Amino acid sequence: MGIDSGSAALLYLAADSPACTVHGFATGSKAEIVVGARSVVAQVNLVAPALLPEGEAGLSETAWRRLRVPEGSMAQIAAAPPARSFALVRAKIYGQELDREAAGAIVGEIAHGLYSDIEIASFITACAGGSLKVGEVAALTAGMVQAGQRLAWPRAPVVDKHCVGGLPGNRTTLLVVPIVAACGLLIPKTSSRAITSPAGTADAMETLAPVTLDLAQMRRVVEREGGCIVWGGAVQLSPADDVLIRVARPLDFDGDASLVSSVLSKKVAAGSTHVVIDIPVGPSAKVRTAAAATSLIRLFHVVSLHFGLTLRMIETDGSQPVGRGIGPALEAHDALAVLRGLPAAPADLRRRALMLAGEVLELGGKAAPGAGLAMARGALDSGAAWRKFEAICEAQGGLRTPPVAGFRQEWCASRAGRVIAVDNRRLARVAKQAGAPLDAVAGVEFGAPLGTAVSRGQPLFTVHAASPGALARAMDYLHIHQDIVVIGEAP
Repeated sequence: MGIDSGSAALLYLAADSPACTVHGFATGSKAEIVVGARSVVAQVNLVAPALLPEGEAGLSETAWRRLRVPEGSMAQIAAAPPARSFALVRAKIYGQELDREAAGAIVGEIAHGLYSDIEIASFITACAGGSLKVGEVAALTAGMVQAGQRLAWPRAPVVDKHCVGGLPGNRTTLLVVPIVAACGLLIPKTSSRAITSPAGTADAMETLAPVTLDLAQMRRVVEREGGCIVWGGAVQLSPADDVLIRVARPLDFDGDASLVSSVLSKKVAAGSTHVVIDIPVGPSAKVRTAAAATSLIRLFHVVSLHFGLTLRMIETDGSQPVGRGIGPALEAHDALAVLRGLPAAPADLRRRALMLAGEVLELGGKAAPGAGLAMARGALDSGAAWRKFEAICEAQGGLRTPPVAGFRQEWCASRAGRVIAVDNRRLARVAKQAGAPLDAVAGVEFGAPLGTAVSRGQPLFTVHAASPGALARAMDYLHIHQDIVVIGEAP
């Protein structure tokens, strides 16, 4: 039907269609559409008879992508089975612990589309607020892995790097993958799209090369180049996690248990054996205190033991953005500048990526303890990482130049002084108001890191947008929230 329904799979039926008569469908009912060996569960939306010819049904774009059959196919439509596992959610609400069988049943039916958003929200709420014990987090992680595909690779170790998020512009994956692959380790990287941030790794990478690869295509890239950077949603790794995240974000339930199960389920499903996890800590990052970081690290380590993963947790500075670009294309431009060794490349992004790549090389046994940073720097400075990145992009469908915005406006200092604080969350919000991540060119070009001496009227950052309306929306937000960059007295 050409209808963008977000992440929801929708089925459109004429109100007088035989399917509605036979099954008693109403708007909001769940239906299963079967075409040969393929099927998808979708929510029914009734439309006026004039919109659909007799005997035809329509799908939203999300349902169409999941079903993956030719237009005009004959389909069987029936009422979807009820979510039988919801009784286990009720048991959790009343205090019963989740075991692997219960978690697997719940997550499996969520992934299959049998839960409504209200039922999913009930499950998320039952698991929030520190109510899950370590064994329950492991059970939930295992259930997420079981609900999707699980990859296996012909050689080990299989390394990965992940950031828990909350820091604008921290697009180190685009650098770490080619550095590590150029040094000879296997790093099949599956990344997510943005959910609440101005850009996910997959969004930034998509401005440089295709990321929507299926499993066979991903395998070919990795076999050829030793690494990839693809969208995890296309290869159906831990598919229930994407559904849970979609419902959890508006509720603002993002506790340690959900974070750990989300991250580890995707690493296990991707076949990773050794993972470096970046935890930015700062007053406006996702992890705000050293105590919170310690608690999160402990949970990561304990749960990872259930799956035989080797983790290395790295606490990093989360007090300000990394690099200059915030938004898909702007972050891609930063990464390209570092890979190409351009003089204007952001030094902080380079340092952070080299440090993380060095940790991955040491954890994966490619570099001796303490020698990883030098190996990573050698791969970057020699051009080997850039050549590997070009090769990965070509294998994924072709390297392209990131676009640039047609509309820009500077935000300037209202007083002279020195930058003493940056609100990461609100700066990210400016980029989103400008249209990121849906408009790949939209975002913020940041130019006022901590300690910068500024004069009155000096630009602090530049807002990029694809349209005048989006630019105006971002500037309106800035006029309400003016202290995103805090300027103190000059020493």
